[in-house]
Amino acid sequence: MDNDEFWQLIDSARAAATPAVPFERALVDVLATRPEPEILRFEACFDRLHHALYRWDVWAAAYLIGGGCSDDSFMDFRAGVISEGRAWYEKVLAGPDVIAEHPAAVGENRFEAEDVFFNEAVNYAASYAFERRTGDRAGFHLAYERHRAELGTARVGPVERDAGMGEPFDFDDDAEMHRRLPRLAALYLVD
Repeated sequence: MDNDEFWQLIDSARAAATPAVPFERALVDVLATRPEPEILRFEACFDRLHHALYRWDVWAAAYLIGGGCSDDSFMDFRAGVISEGRAWYEKVLAGPDVIAEHPAAVGENRFEAEDVFFNEAVNYAASYAFERRTGDRAGFHLAYERHRAELGTARVGPVERDAGMGEPFDFDDDAEMHRRLPRLAALYLVD
């Protein structure tokens, strides 16, 4: 699946989302209408885009917005960035300080951004859709591993995952956070 197709599915889910049907559920609904191979291709594209956000500066943005950010929470944050659509994804990829312009960060309650950007369920949308199509959730992981083998892509290990993260820095150093993410630090590092 190419990026255009992927983002069309994300846009369809965003258009279908309502207060009663949150984005992650709408995404499962959209994906569940697709054949199983397409769900697997969606997951492969999701993994690729999700991994591209695995950088220290993006993690620092998540750390500021969430008031801290574990490995698991950072997975959820990257899924949330993807759920905001292509335009926001590309802006964050270019420089995560741009999140300071997001309506959830600049609104009356800047901490609303935490609810928007940390979206764990998006990480599992493809597996839930696959389960709905086939009745077998465990089968998703086996089918996805076969799909990855066919593509010749292996699971990313810690060394490969950490390559390309950029320069690490101390998220608890307020001066460093202000230097690297000035707009987000101005919003979230307040007394």
